[in-house]
Amino acid sequence: MNQTKLVADIKALLKEHHGLWLAHNYQRAEIQDAADLTGDSLALSIAATRRPAELILFCGVHFMAESAAILSPEKQVVLPHLNAGCPMADMIDAAQLRAKKAELGDGWTVVTYVNSSAAVKAESDVCCTSANAARVADTVATDNLYFVPDQNLAQYVAARTTKHVEWWPGYCHVHHHLRAEHLREARAKYPDALVVVHPECRPEVTALADRTASTSGMLKWAATLPGGRVLVGTEIGLLHPLRRANPRVEFIPLAPDIQICGDMKLTTLENILEALHRLDRHTITVEESVRVRARRALDRMIAIPAE
Repeated sequence: MNQTKLVADIKALLKEHHGLWLAHNYQRAEIQDAADLTGDSLALSIAATRRPAELILFCGVHFMAESAAILSPEKQVVLPHLNAGCPMADMIDAAQLRAKKAELGDGWTVVTYVNSSAAVKAESDVCCTSANAARVADTVATDNLYFVPDQNLAQYVAARTTKHVEWWPGYCHVHHHLRAEHLREARAKYPDALVVVHPECRPEVTALADRTASTSGMLKWAATLPGGRVLVGTEIGLLHPLRRANPRVEFIPLAPDIQICGDMKLTTLENILEALHRLDRHTITVEESVRVRARRALDRMIAIPAE
């Protein structure tokens, strides 16, 4: 079946189920192009709360679908590929975080990146995104912060706050495996290019970049550029919306063989169509006792004023 027919069949089923199609910025280009909304994971889940849809089709990975279910418990959340997970989110579970909190004792705030399971969010004091992590750190009451699960985002925040920051040793393999030598090699090849990287990158990489930003931050910044070249240090799927946002700029991946999240690329149009025919199998739910506590951590973050 060709793409046009697949998309038409998917949209017909979504209309029948009063559905909303969400796609993360790292999804395949044809999925981003067909979706109702594209963006960062949490921004998509928040946007879904404001839509009258009865079903949320989330093209992303498991923790993203969980976040949508946490924020929109009255809606059916569908994940097209059930094996689409996040290796970083899997680097810590609720039991490990409970043990760490017991070890830390009083006087600490656990700040959990939204790239985490619902169960881990439920054990946390407040959540953060890559865009607002430093602001969250400065807003919480304690001077001692423990970041979960991404060590690189934690170190990025630690360099930008006066508070004491410690972290769980997790990482996103796409960003963690980008090294300073990749950036130097790319700059040698494209000496006129600007470099933008994600805060999930190692400190040695963010220190050399011209700009460090979340995916939404990259898109906003890139749209302002008059032209030229930009070397991009995040998952390769973001190149599609970057190029769409500003065709005057040549966007080039820093190390294309490294910048691929296999989990993000699992979802296909065929998967989506199959999932909509088998909703019972692809619906993601969060146990209510977990959902309420995870929602509290998310709400505390959402309540922090934007810059």
